[in-house]
Amino acid sequence: MTEQQPYRVLARHPRFELRRYPAHLVAEVRVEGPFEKAGNEAFRPLARYIGGANRSRREIPMTAPVVQEEGDQPGCWLVRFVMPASFTAATLPEPEDPRITTREIPAQLAAAVRFSGRWSARALEERATALGRAVTAAGLQPTDAVRYARFDPPWKPWFLRRNEVVLPVVE
Repeated sequence: MTEQQPYRVLARHPRFELRRYPAHLVAEVRVEGPFEKAGNEAFRPLARYIGGANRSRREIPMTAPVVQEEGDQPGCWLVRFVMPASFTAATLPEPEDPRITTREIPAQLAAAVRFSGRWSARALEERATALGRAVTAAGLQPTDAVRYARFDPPWKPWFLRRNEVVLPVVE
């Protein structure tokens, strides 16, 4: 079974869960282009990295989710693989591909909504907008970019896919 990024549910609101995510390591690629293409373009080098294309020639187990969020400019995306919890910054293999960076994401409080369905930019943006409104209505303040989490492979039927929209909030 694929390891999933851990979190703890702190509260359940009518339209989202409030979660605590621990600090975790990621491998990420910065890609420019439309939302749908960015995920596909970044997946290949990240998959090669966990498949052993790293300085240690070590395979890294696949985890879920694959995360995508808008970067520092419009049309720029960061696509991340969450690394298994057994790794530390010191033990995580160094990527061979210069497009891949590894880093630790600090622990954070975030609102999340889970849904099944397609990964289209439109569907995800609609859910992100609704989540932002629900978070604000609950008296919480967003602190960072919304991120989109995909838990299933592309060959899984769209109606069975687990997806999430996650929005970090002020502690």
